[in-house]
Amino acid sequence: MHISYTEVIEKLQLEPLDQEGGFFRRTYQSVETINLREDYEQHLGTAIYFLLTPDAFSALHWLEDDELYHFYVGDPVELYELDSRTGLKQTVLGHNIMNGQEVQYPVRGKRWHGSRLVSGGQWALLGTTMAPGFVWDEFKLGKRDELIHEFPEHRNIIESLTRAEDGHQ
Repeated sequence: MHISYTEVIEKLQLEPLDQEGGFFRRTYQSVETINLREDYEQHLGTAIYFLLTPDAFSALHWLEDDELYHFYVGDPVELYELDSRTGLKQTVLGHNIMNGQEVQYPVRGKRWHGSRLVSGGQWALLGTTMAPGFVWDEFKLGKRDELIHEFPEHRNIIESLTRAEDGHQ
């Protein structure tokens, strides 16, 4: 049975993820919270559904804490990480584990990362889990010019996983 991404969006009640791109819905938020800083508290853990389409990529972003990716269904996804110490790393999320694809993958905190469907892909449903939980105060959206200045050798990837200042790719 062929399922379209619009059917998945409707069934799972996903909404556009404004800054980062893609579609999402928070599926879990712990009742317990923790104060890691004086100015706010955060939940001990959070989880989301996350859907990518040919027109909706996850823009390069930076988080304070680790984010654990889970691949559920659909076409493989290219996940890119940029770090000043290790450079560029690509991981493919998908079901073909015998050919090196990952069904679960941790992105360590304090690294730029973003993702997109492999070329020709139609859609992919993933999830991410964070502990401590996600808070917008610890999210930074990558700025194309700044990232190209820091990582000039990876200009093509940065341009494909960021939006111009006017919001267009």
